[in-house]
Amino acid sequence: MIAYDRLLIPGVSGFTFGRSPRPVTCGFGLTVGGGKVFPELNFTLPPMSITAETWEAVMVEYREIGEMIRRAAARLHLPGLMVEFELLPPMTEHPEWGAEIVALLHESLRRAHDDIGLPCALRVTPTDIRDMVRPPLLRKGPAWEALESSIVACARAGADVLSIESVGGKEVHDQALLYGDIHGVIFALGVLAPRDMDFLWRAIVRICNENRVVPGADSACGFANTAMQLASQGMLPEVLAAVIRAASAVRSLVAFSRGAVGPSKDCAYEGPVIKAITGAPISMEGKSASCAHFSPVGNIAGSMCDLWSNESVQNVRLLSGSAPEAFLESLAYDCRVMNEALRSGQERQYRDMLVESDVHLSPQALVLSPESTLRIAGAIIREETPYRRTCAAAREAVDLIKDAVRGGLLVLPKRESEWLNRIESELGSLPESEEDLMGPMIESYGTLFSPASYGL
Repeated sequence: MIAYDRLLIPGVSGFTFGRSPRPVTCGFGLTVGGGKVFPELNFTLPPMSITAETWEAVMVEYREIGEMIRRAAARLHLPGLMVEFELLPPMTEHPEWGAEIVALLHESLRRAHDDIGLPCALRVTPTDIRDMVRPPLLRKGPAWEALESSIVACARAGADVLSIESVGGKEVHDQALLYGDIHGVIFALGVLAPRDMDFLWRAIVRICNENRVVPGADSACGFANTAMQLASQGMLPEVLAAVIRAASAVRSLVAFSRGAVGPSKDCAYEGPVIKAITGAPISMEGKSASCAHFSPVGNIAGSMCDLWSNESVQNVRLLSGSAPEAFLESLAYDCRVMNEALRSGQERQYRDMLVESDVHLSPQALVLSPESTLRIAGAIIREETPYRRTCAAAREAVDLIKDAVRGGLLVLPKRESEWLNRIESELGSLPESEEDLMGPMIESYGTLFSPASYGL
């Protein structure tokens, strides 16, 4: 168990894109965080059924993508490439299906490396299907057995990096979001989720070690990105989404405490906090991921990335060609500018431009700046337990937003200001220990989760 009680990146001057204190080498000679930014291409199927009867049609789609990757990598003169294959639920439920696609994509990358010398790697992300029953059974039962089998099968089939977007605590977090219940949010993120992360990542790291696969990272997508999307639709205040973004970093950090080394997941916008604490390289997504979702952090998300991702795009035809190839080109050009900044020694200036273009327009962008990231990371490492770390990260986010408003760097509408005061008050009323929070939370949310799934 790695405690992480200091920052691996202690100051803003050393906090930029393309460089990490602890680079990761994986796959066919791809070093992430060693001085360059690489595209991370993610893709998915067009609307179609995934059944035994349609499986050959599914494989046709992935063969097409594999051929495209080899062709486009040469055309775009890519200096390196990470490819992410996110399994869809049926591919995890049937481990042999996901493994077959992993083997296909791994072979495509091997051929690209052999033919044109492309440094490349395959990240594989099985779907966390453990919440398909309610309350979720996280540590036993058919869903956990299928997920574990899928992770093993993907590792053996050719995954270079294994990651996941885990769901422990989400059943409570979703409900707490609907009610704007800050205590419920903290309970889900700081008590339940870390317990599941500890269980899950012990298993993932063991499987990775047994199969010589890099244990990548987790993502708080189901928590913080859900809040971000609800805020963009006007269903939640932006300040709440910003606070959740900061607080979610703690549960993702548990993966690294148990042996994950990165690169972090693209949809883990908490990545900069993880990078500051662990020194691990991170993948991020922003403006070039608009095919998957909109966000208020399109530029600032790239200011500290080591991989730059499109999140995911369906394999459909556009005027230029396939959508995955079109978005790979967009990523490639973004990375060219970052790498030129690194080559010419102007990475800090370019980083600051990316930050300044977003940071004053949204509290969600504000908490992703290098300065904010370091403050949140510092607040986390000053505490010892996941619960207290989650509380500290949330309180630091509130302070950051209030400081920015007082300094004239950020303007909040009246409703957002009122919510910020309410969040601050609710955070201030949290008990010192999670044990004191447990009783009221079980009374409020006890029907939604199984204590045994969290070792309670």
